Amino acid sequence: MRQISPVATLFAVAVLPLALTGCSLLPKEAAKAAVKAAASAAPAAPAGAPATDGPNKGLLTGTQLKAALAPASFFPAGYTADPADARDSGPGYRPPVAAEVPTPDCTKLGGTAWTGITGIDGVSFAQDAYINKNTSEEYAQEIDVYQGTTSTTVLGALGMLSKACPSYTDEQTHGKVTITEKPLAGVGDGAWVITETNPEWMGGTTLVAARVGHSVVTVLVSGNGDKGLAGATKLTNELVSKLKGKA
Repeated sequence: MRQISPVATLFAVAVLPLALTGCSLLPKEAAKAAVKAAASAAPAAPAGAPATDGPNKGLLTGTQLKAALAPASFFPAGYTADPADARDSGPGYRPPVAAEVPTPDCTKLGGTAWTGITGIDGVSFAQDAYINKNTSEEYAQEIDVYQGTTSTTVLGALGMLSKACPSYTDEQTHGKVTITEKPLAGVGDGAWVITETNPEWMGGTTLVAARVGHSVVTVLVSGNGDKGLAGATKLTNELVSKLKGKA
C-alpha cells in the first residue's frame, strides 16, 4: 500500500492507537458471515472471459474495470498518471477473502487502497492514480467487485470508519488528523464521504465510497483548497455513471 503523495510534504500518515480500542468496522455476526461466505465460495479460477455461471456470473473482471476507470483526459491540467499505482486483477477472478477485523488498521486511511481496511477482498479490482507534481495533490480511483451481497457489507463497514478511526497523528507534523464522515446522497446505491483535516496541513483529503450493484467505488483526493471534496465527488460520479447497468 503506497501512502498518499504529500501535499507540500504535509500529507504523510502514521498510526495513532485507536481511541475506540477493539472497535470493529463490522458487527461480530456480520464479520463471521462474511468470513463464512468467502470460505464457502467456489474457487475463482482465472479465465480469459467473464464468468457465465457460478458465483462470479455476470461480475466484471479486472480488465473490464480498468476500462471503466476515468481516463487521463478527465483530470485537470497538470496531473499525470502514477505508474506505481496502476494495477488490476486481469481477465479472470481471484478467490474472495474475508477476515474478521476487531481493530481496524487506521493507517490504511492514508493509502490509495484504503478499502482494504475492511479486511474483505473482492474477486476483481482495478485502480490507478494521478498526481500533480508541482503541488503534490493527488487523485486516486479504485473499483472492487464482490460476490453476492458482500458489496453492501463492505459499504456498511466503510460507513463506520469515523467511529473506528476518529483521529490519528500525522507523522511529519505531529498534528492531530480528524476524521469526519457523512452519507453522500444521490450517488449510486449508497455512498459515504470522509474528510481528513489537520491544522498543520495546507489543505485536506477527501475519501468517497459508493456502491453500484456488486461493485464498490473508492476515491481519494488531496487538495490545497477545498480539501478535495469537489474533485472527489466529481470523480465518484464519473465512475458510478460508467458502472450503472454493468455492475
